[in-house]
Amino acid sequence: MKEEEPGNSQCPLNSSKVLLSIGDALEAVNGKWRMKIIAVLLDEPKRFREISVLIGQITDRMLSIELKKLETNLLIRRTSIYSAQAEYELTEHGKSLKPLIMELMNWGETHRGKVIGSLKGE
Repeated sequence: MKEEEPGNSQCPLNSSKVLLSIGDALEAVNGKWRMKIIAVLLDEPKRFREISVLIGQITDRMLSIELKKLETNLLIRRTSIYSAQAEYELTEHGKSLKPLIMELMNWGETHRGKVIGSLKGE
């Protein structure tokens, strides 16, 4: 008999509990920018402008909106450092996403290779 891995539930993958949990997770990190913002903050806290430059192609308005949503979901913490400046860092809860981000990065690299290979007729 195969042993259950730690953290795995006995729920079938199509159960309402599993689907609700997946929905909750996607609600917290969905969209084009949130996982990128979390990835940028994995190593150390950063200021707004640093995040903007590292991500690129995100408007200040959109970055501000996404940072607020991540803060609401307890994934990042905003700390005022000067009157008009703030620093953003991951909470412990946000840091727990690191294995998921690494897996997503690996899958993305593999996926990109498969798509490019299929487009080249390989």
